[in-house]
Amino acid sequence: MAKKSDVEKLLIKHDKLTHSDELNVVSHVQRKEDDWFVNTLMIKGYDDVPFKFRRRKVYKNLTGAKVNLTYYPITEEVAGMQFEAMKVVRIKIS
Repeated sequence: MAKKSDVEKLLIKHDKLTHSDELNVVSHVQRKEDDWFVNTLMIKGYDDVPFKFRRRKVYKNLTGAKVNLTYYPITEEVAGMQFEAMKVVRIKIS
């Protein structure tokens, strides 16, 4: 029996997670928020939905890169309005 990858284990454990390979990053923005850097990715083909993740340190610029993402949908409230986003739990450059 083949050993399951980390991604396969996550997907089995959490049914709301989605994994996508070789996504093209159109833009990557980082901003400091308290002790964290909030990273926002815009992905080709997902024009209206930002992909977000946090890190303690600045992350290299991913604009133009291909990435593998594991994520789930979230709803954020900004100025009293609801916005859909994707929370990234795992990112890896392809």
